[in-house]
Amino acid sequence: MHIALLTTYPHGGAGIACRRLEGALRHIGAEARTLTAADAPSRWPFYAERLSFLPYERDRSVRFQFSLANFGCDMSRHPVVQQADVIHLHWVNQGFLSLRNLQQLAQTGKPIVWTLHDMWAFTGGCHHSAGCEEYTRACGHCPMLRWPGPCDLSHRIWRRKKRLFPPQMHIITCSEWLGQRARSSSLLSGYPVQVIPNAIDIQLFTPAAPEQRQAFRQRLGIPSAAVVALFASVKVENPWKGFGHLVQALGHVRQQWPHLPLELLVMGKAQPETLRQLPCPARELGSLSDPRQIAEAYAAADLFVIPSLEENLPNTVMEALACGTPVAGFRTGGIPEMVEHEENGFLAPVGDSLALAEAIAWVAERSEQLRAAARRKAEHCYAQTIVAQQHLALYQEALRQT
Repeated sequence: MHIALLTTYPHGGAGIACRRLEGALRHIGAEARTLTAADAPSRWPFYAERLSFLPYERDRSVRFQFSLANFGCDMSRHPVVQQADVIHLHWVNQGFLSLRNLQQLAQTGKPIVWTLHDMWAFTGGCHHSAGCEEYTRACGHCPMLRWPGPCDLSHRIWRRKKRLFPPQMHIITCSEWLGQRARSSSLLSGYPVQVIPNAIDIQLFTPAAPEQRQAFRQRLGIPSAAVVALFASVKVENPWKGFGHLVQALGHVRQQWPHLPLELLVMGKAQPETLRQLPCPARELGSLSDPRQIAEAYAAADLFVIPSLEENLPNTVMEALACGTPVAGFRTGGIPEMVEHEENGFLAPVGDSLALAEAIAWVAERSEQLRAAARRKAEHCYAQTIVAQQHLALYQEALRQT
């Protein structure tokens, strides 16, 4: 079987998940190839797509949180797509595929499978609805727009999706949380929606021996007795990643659990003034691209902290669990499907920084006892072979229905 995987970028959460699926499918003998915007004939649609939203945006904070899908590239004639038995879409916004391009792919007659990494496929343009439920109707009154109303841009995009979406698609969500929203949406409620998690190489992301963890810390100058928490985000200042809540939570930890010698590792791009807010020692790892270095950082930490306010099925949590590192975070999105409360981590109510501090302290004091359960979760749910076989079964079903 030949599978063409399409995603805008090879990096970022969706890009990493897509490339890991490509590797997992090849691992079980399937022929899989990923196409990105770099394989498209031009990058001008990216600029056209962004510029077309400028007159409508409420302010700059929503500039990359809303996509029109007016501009893109026709990938239906690409040799990889032509040779494929199944076309599998992932995150395809920012000028990679327009709604018209999606229709062109469907006109090849090949089954379309679409893994959703956010809510865009069933909204009038936003990637995260932030509590708005207009997507269950016909959108409109969009809080991200300069002029919201019943027939605003979001409603018009909703109507275009209703008209241009292929009549047959197989929808995958990585979490049941996102799956429930897709099923309740007015755009995707008539399509089959299946929950299949992302895959991870559990041979690469694997626990480290105590001496390996100590060697890592020594290289960074971290005291051997320190309790090391890891935070990761491509861009630390992204408001959805909740770094401000983490700063507050660490302040509570310092006040209420002064016996914990907590230090923070920050993986990702951060402004110096952002890190200066932290009430505990912090080490910046920067943006790591080598998977081995990334796995080493997870395995060396005593706990992983994820203060995100909205998530689907974050790769970061999966990476931490595979490395046997327990997790403290907010109970949001698909995270409760990954972190079993008081089994492989501890979850706090969304936005409650004091409760997040309790989660951090609880996990920090029990880190060694939780490591085995964290690893088991990754082995049983996210291992390459398990996830690839689930996808292969869906592809075969989609081909039978074509």
